[in-house]
Amino acid sequence: MKFLALLIAALMVTTSPALAASQADVMIRHVTVIDVEHARTVAEQAVVLRGGDVVAVGKDREIAREWQARDVVEGKGRFLIPGLWDMHVHFGGGPDLIEENKALLPLYVAHGVTTIRDCSGDLPDQVLSWRGEIASGSLFGPRLLTSGAKIEGIKPVWKGTIEVGSKADVDSALTRLQDRDKVDFVKITDSTLEPQLFLYALSQAKARGLRTSGHIPMALTVGQAVDAGISSIEHLDYAYKAGVKDEAAIAADFAAGRIDRAEANRRLNTGFDTATAMASYRDFARKGVFVTPTLNGSRIIAWLDADDHADDPYLAYIGPKLRKTYEWRVERAAQADAAAIAARHAHFERMAAVLPLLEKAGVTVIAGTDAGFLNSFNYPGIGLHDELSLFVGKGLTPAQALSAATRAGPAWFGQLDRYGAVEPGKAADLVLLDGNPLKDIAATRAIRAVVMNGKLYDRAALDGMLAETRSKVAAWNAAGTARAAQ
Repeated sequence: MKFLALLIAALMVTTSPALAASQADVMIRHVTVIDVEHARTVAEQAVVLRGGDVVAVGKDREIAREWQARDVVEGKGRFLIPGLWDMHVHFGGGPDLIEENKALLPLYVAHGVTTIRDCSGDLPDQVLSWRGEIASGSLFGPRLLTSGAKIEGIKPVWKGTIEVGSKADVDSALTRLQDRDKVDFVKITDSTLEPQLFLYALSQAKARGLRTSGHIPMALTVGQAVDAGISSIEHLDYAYKAGVKDEAAIAADFAAGRIDRAEANRRLNTGFDTATAMASYRDFARKGVFVTPTLNGSRIIAWLDADDHADDPYLAYIGPKLRKTYEWRVERAAQADAAAIAARHAHFERMAAVLPLLEKAGVTVIAGTDAGFLNSFNYPGIGLHDELSLFVGKGLTPAQALSAATRAGPAWFGQLDRYGAVEPGKAADLVLLDGNPLKDIAATRAIRAVVMNGKLYDRAALDGMLAETRSKVAAWNAAGTARAAQ
């Protein structure tokens, strides 16, 4: 009986869940893990991945005794961060540009961006379809979160909208977005939308549990949008506006038709007050409002006089029809005289100076590029690294910039339990770097490997993604040249 008991115990040990759990898909050994939340490094770690999850993290010698993996990655001398998030991208240009837009998706992954937030263009139904295809594995690309069609007024400038002219229209739009499209958040813009409907849309979205972002009408103060429930403010211009001492008077004068937009902007440009700004930003922080600066897009447009980007190597990855959409901004910039160019430069610097004030006030800053159609030379993938470099150049620490690209997005979506750290239970979305981004944010550019949803893509695989997109673009260019020659 004693022998039988020992035999049964031995069998139980050999078939226990603990032993089965020692089998994994990927193990990254001898790596330094970046703890982004606490801005620190943890050396000589092993990170174990199974399926789409991180299942173990700890001292390499201990983890290596407990786990076996199909693929083992040597991480000695390298640094592991959570996957990067670009929280402001666009797809669009019309149905003829669908394939060129789709070709951009691998560019994000090749640059370590494992999640993107689509802030709406004129292909909302197509993007919604891509979201499902990526989630199911039938389309390759980063995890895609989208607003679907944006809410706008009647006959707006922008295409791809749900036009609303009444509260009933707003209610119907929100029902469609929430119930039919199951959007991840709601985008509201101000081309022709009545200011009071803008506020109503914010409040009703919040009541439904939907996060919102958007462009705030000039006839409203930023504080009114914050009070109505806006979740993220896109572009630093609006954060700057919240720091103008006479903002309420300027908004009222514009709403009453006493001044035009040019005069409103002139008064805003000269009215910034640091004390007013800090009070507003502390209110943002208290109410959980995040800010997406999109500095890279603004910088490119501001300095088109100094760099026309004609020799950018990255143009090899951008389809000819998408490149064509860049022309409108280039042409507008070319019409500026010396005074207008100087004003453009000064405007960018005024906006950028707001960034460290937001951080000081406790506002969560989100990294997002505004990359996509229309936004000239603001490139998918590499643009996020440019954004992070600008963050540091304009006053943030490398740790703060890295957090903006790894933790702010998950925090905004309420997903920090799943993303934003290299820890057991988190998603296996990771980037292996050759350098330490806490010392030099440029280290995010030197990518050795990317893990997305538990799948490992080494440097050769990432280079293959770039080569495939480049090949597609070359074929489109050749076809266009052939048609022109006929």
